[in-house]
Amino acid sequence: MVRITHIGGPTALIEVGGWRLLTDPTFDPAGGSYRFGWGTGSEKLTEPAIAADQLGEIDAVLLSHDHHEDNLDAAGRALLPACGTVLTTQAGARRLGGDGVRARGLAPWTSTTLERDGRTPIEVTATPCRHGPPLSHPIVGDVVGFALRWEGQQEGVLWISGDTVLYDGVREVARRLDVGTAVLHLGGVRFPISGPLRYTLNGEEAVELSRLVQPRTIVPIHYEGWKHFREGRADAETAFAAAPELAERVRWLELGVPADL
Repeated sequence: MVRITHIGGPTALIEVGGWRLLTDPTFDPAGGSYRFGWGTGSEKLTEPAIAADQLGEIDAVLLSHDHHEDNLDAAGRALLPACGTVLTTQAGARRLGGDGVRARGLAPWTSTTLERDGRTPIEVTATPCRHGPPLSHPIVGDVVGFALRWEGQQEGVLWISGDTVLYDGVREVARRLDVGTAVLHLGGVRFPISGPLRYTLNGEEAVELSRLVQPRTIVPIHYEGWKHFREGRADAETAFAAAPELAERVRWLELGVPADL
């Protein structure tokens, strides 16, 4: 059984087989303003549902990317030295390594294994992301998602999409992986300076991606808590309602409340 607690934005606690894994740590208080570069920025609108000092032990962090503060803010960064292994992009591992942070960098479709005495090992495979429109990589940088596989898994891998739009790299997940649970970063991120260009999945793309991947369970995150998230839960619910074969698979998690999947 897998237990997931959505803490806010892209941050979730995943518990399985004694492991406690944290995605994209964001624990700053509400009200802060952030600049992401190239004229983009945002404001944090809500508090994390669980404070950083209430987390308990974290065995590993699954960090899609380190260079945007809506995925790793100051309070989240301060947690990393005490969090065991940090799995992230290769560039991110180079930036984060040292100062007590044990970072491992993964290129898309490369794998590493989390191991600890008395626990079932977890194989973690990085999956492709493109955090924006075509040709945006020099601006937005490297991002990865994560596919988690362990012995005894019943319904396919647990896949965390990371911040991405729908493109061929993400479609490759459908061809290469049998996905049991898909944790999808939504939000339809846009910025005034780049007009209609998007930097994460919107509801329609999430539906299209889910039709390709065919997960047994769909868990939306990264749709609330920040000003630059342009599509909230209601928008995604409308999109999934138009796909009744998928709507019954969507599991909305109450912030701060553990959910068994």
